[in-house]
Amino acid sequence: MSGATIKLAVPVSVQGQLTRRLGITRIVVSILAAALALGASSAILRAGQPKVNKHENRREIDQLEEVWRNAILKSDTTAMSGLLSEDYIGITASGTLHSKEETLANLRFRRVHVTALNVSDRKVRFYGKTALVTSLAEVEGSTAEGDVSGSFRYTRVYVRDAQGQWKIVSFEASRIRNPGERR
Repeated sequence: MSGATIKLAVPVSVQGQLTRRLGITRIVVSILAAALALGASSAILRAGQPKVNKHENRREIDQLEEVWRNAILKSDTTAMSGLLSEDYIGITASGTLHSKEETLANLRFRRVHVTALNVSDRKVRFYGKTALVTSLAEVEGSTAEGDVSGSFRYTRVYVRDAQGQWKIVSFEASRIRNPGERR
């Protein structure tokens, strides 16, 4: 719709009435008319553009969160690989950093074995092509070092890539400790 012209004429009689009643000049009336025309033309231009459907994006992220949950429970490296961006970085509750390759290796070799993963209190916020997810996770599982069961808060960041797919670029988990509980 570029090149479209919208003319908004303010009749001379209206200009005269505004000038007399409000004590404004014809130049001010012309500026106001131009501003109205600009506002109307930008609204028409925006009407031709697709709107981002927040509900559709939320549904997509909720589905991806369920894919992630199932990938963890089933040690499904194929599903997890499809979720993670190439530059993914995860931060565990103990502060360890994991790249995409390290995360997939941990799943493949079951270095972390999760037997139950219940997610609640999920909040999803959107910032353009970025989605920020926070949740509470009740986890039952173990590693070679022992039990990792407990309550965790996590933050996961999704970014829509050049192909229009949501990819996880970052993850961080924090253990929720009971009052008086030692590290």
